[in-house]
Formats: sequence, structure tokens, C-alpha cells
Amino acid sequence: MEIPITILIILLIVSLVVGILISRTILRNAILKKSQQVLQEAKNEAEVIKKEKILQAKEKFLQLKSEHEKYVSEKNNALNNQENSLKQREAVLKQKFDDFQKKESEVDLIKENLNNQLEIVGRKQEELQKAHNKQLQQLETISGMSASEAKEQLIETLKADAQAEAQTFLKEYIEEAKITANTEAKKIVIQALQRTATDVAAENLVSVFPIENDELKGRIIGREGRNIRALEAATGVEIVVDDTPEAIILSGFDPVRREIARLSLHKLITDGRIHPARIEEVVSKVKKQIDQEIIEIGKRTCIDMGVHGINHELVRLIGKMKYRSSYGQNLLQHSKEVANLASTMAAELGLNPKIAKRAGLLHDIGKVPDNEPELPHAILGMKLAEKYKENSEICNAIGSHHDETEMKSLISPIIQVCDSISGSRPGARREVVESYIKRLKDLEELALTYPGVAKTYAVQAGRELRVIVGSENISDQEAEEISSSLSKKIQNEMTYPGQIKITVIRETRAVSYAK
Repeated sequence: MEIPITILIILLIVSLVVGILISRTILRNAILKKSQQVLQEAKNEAEVIKKEKILQAKEKFLQLKSEHEKYVSEKNNALNNQENSLKQREAVLKQKFDDFQKKESEVDLIKENLNNQLEIVGRKQEELQKAHNKQLQQLETISGMSASEAKEQLIETLKADAQAEAQTFLKEYIEEAKITANTEAKKIVIQALQRTATDVAAENLVSVFPIENDELKGRIIGREGRNIRALEAATGVEIVVDDTPEAIILSGFDPVRREIARLSLHKLITDGRIHPARIEEVVSKVKKQIDQEIIEIGKRTCIDMGVHGINHELVRLIGKMKYRSSYGQNLLQHSKEVANLASTMAAELGLNPKIAKRAGLLHDIGKVPDNEPELPHAILGMKLAEKYKENSEICNAIGSHHDETEMKSLISPIIQVCDSISGSRPGARREVVESYIKRLKDLEELALTYPGVAKTYAVQAGRELRVIVGSENISDQEAEEISSSLSKKIQNEMTYPGQIKITVIRETRAVSYAK
């Protein structure tokens, strides 16, 4: 009998299911057994770790306990040492106290003895006074004069003799002091002069600007002279381009303007672009550069002279001294010379050389400001020093070095003497140059009094005055009126050789920007 296929398939499936169930049961038992084994191993390992940690904790505890016992022992030893030291000090103090009590008792005995002796002395003095009064009465009876009368007579006699003798000695001492003072004064001045280096005045009114070749002269002049006119108008310096080989002459009384013109020319030639707009741009930059250089000169001068703590505005004025002259003598060199002389003299006389040097460096600071008011330069310099919190002695020395104010310190006459020494030595100054420069400055300032005038430049040794006016404020007709009026005013108010040409320049400029 054959078994149907379906039954066989069912039996096969049942056997597979039973096999799977049996294998799962076996696998689960194996996993359960393995997990129990792992758990037991973990418990055993935990016990081992627990025992190790307990042992480590016990070791740590024992270590900390020993360290604590050691620390407590050290503290106890330190306390015992301090206690022994205190006991020793207590014993020493007790001994000193006992000694003090003994000395106090001895002092009491000495005091008691002194009191007894003072009583004895007092009694002796009373006896002596009685004897003295008795003798005075006897002398008054014999001489017929009282004690006060005799004393007055004796004092008058001694006074007359002392006055006669004092007059004799005083006359001798005055004569000796005069001789000594003159000798010492000469010695101090000679020492100061010997220890101070001096320079001869070498101020010029022209500067020579070298060029590589004569072809550059044409580029500097420009088409129809427009470049050279723009340069002269921007700098206020007359530029002479003549047959002098490889050189251009810069003529002007103001050293600052000449330096600006020289540096501007150097930059223009180096750059290669020479035209009116570029000229104005370069001149503007050079003016800022010169302003910065003036400050650097002032700082360097203060450092070289050892003068510190000067206000930055005074430092700028000191730097500007390099471009100022006094009767042909460079103002900065003159001020440094006066400072060195004053420092040397002050040291010889036992005064403060630092204050003297500072006052000498600042004594002519009133000659530097651009907006010069109608004040003597000494008074103006004193006001500037007071404004910037300088020492009162320094302010007084500045203001009194030409006797405009009263001298109130010993530094003031030293500055006055040193200023005279520096200015009056041979070769120091040339008064002709100073009067010439003053005439040119007066000429420029006279033109600046007219409304609408922007700039004025005296050129060609004062034979021409160029006046630049604003085109928006002054018309052509008013420019002609200014030229005519100014020429008459110069004729009436100034003294000058030859004739002066007055040129009023009025330019109209149209400026726009492409953005």
C-alpha cells in the first residue's frame, strides 16, 4: 500500500518543526549554561577586585595614618621648641626687670643726692647775690654813679670804639671783595667760552639746486613759463633759471620756503611729471613733510641738549628755530650756544645747571611764532612759557633777558649775559641781513592787510611783490585798485632802494571730478 505524497510532506514538515524545537531547546540550555558560567566568573572577578581594593584602601589608610602621626609629631616638636624658647625669653625678661628695679632704686638715690646739692647751691647763690649787692652799693658810693649809669657809659664807649674798628675792616673787605668778584667773574666767563663751541654766521638768501643736465631747465620752465610760474606762486620763492651750467638758483629770504621749493623740485624731477596741477600737489605734500621734520628737529635738539619734559608745542617751536635767523645768526644754533654757556656758568656759580640750560634754549622762543603780535619777543616768549607750564625762574629769565621785566632769580642775569656773549662775539651776526629780511617781511605783511588777499610773496630781493587774491572775492577792477593803492601805501610808509613792482594775481579755476 503506497503512502500518499501529502502525508509524506506533512510528516516531513512535522519532523522539521520537531527538529527545530529540539535544537532551540538545546541552544537555549547551552546559552543559559554559558551565561551562568560568565556570571559566576564575573562574581569571582568582582570578589577578587573587591579584596584588592580593600587591601589598597587599608594600605592607603595606614600610609595616611603614618603621615598624620609624623605631622603631629613634627608639630609637637615645634610647639615644644617654641615653649622652651618662650621660657628662655621669660627668664631673660625677668632678669632684665630685676636689673631695672635695681637701677631705678639707684636713680632714686642719685636724684635725692642732686636735690640736696641743689638746695646747697641755692643757698650759696643767695649768699653770693647778697655779697654782690653789697659790693655794688660800696662802688656806687665811691664813684658817685649808679650801676645802670656806669653800664650805659661803658657801653657807649665800647660801641664807639667797635664802630670805628668795624668801618676800617668793612672798607678793607669791600675792596678785597670787588677785586675778587671781578677776577672770579672774568674766570667764569672765560671758562664758559672755552668750554662752548661756536659757529660763525653763515645764513644765505639763495640755495643752489643741482640738476643732471640743462635739458631739465626747459621742462621746469614749461610751455610759456607756466610751470615755473606755478612753482613760484605755490612756494613764494623766486626760481632763477639762467646760463649757470647744471644748476638752478632758488632765491628767497625765508629758509622754510627755500627748503620747500628745493624738496619740491627734487620730487618733481625724480617723478618726471612736471605740470601746474602736479606742482601744487607736490608742494602741498612737501609742506606737510617739512612740518613733521620741524617736530623731529625739536625732539632731537631736546634729546641732544638733555632737556626733557617740554610741551610738544614748544618742541615744535624749537624745531622751527632751525629755519629762523637773528641778524644772520641761525636762531637754533644761537639758542643752543646760550644754553651751553648758561649751564656752564650756573655750574660754576653753584646754581642749577639744568634750569639754566632749559632757560637758555627757550630764551628766544618768542621770535618763532608765525602770527607775531605787537609784543617784544622776550615778553611773547615769557607768555608762551607760562602758557605751557614752565618753571617760574625760566619764565622770568626769558622775559627779562632784554630788561623788559624785572629780574627775580639768579638765572635771569646769567641768560642775559650769555645771550650778549653769543650775539656780540666776532662773526656771530650780520645786521645788514637782518634789516633786509625785516624789510621784506614788512612788505609782505603790508599787502596782507587788504581784504581778499590770500598770499603775498616778496621776490627778486624785494624789488617785486606778488599778491595772490581770491577770484571769488575780488574782481579784475578791484585787483587793479589793490595794486594801485598798495604801491602808494608802500611809497608813503616804507623806505627801500630803487623801485618795487607790485603784481596782483587773480586766477579763475574750474574744478570738477569724474566719478
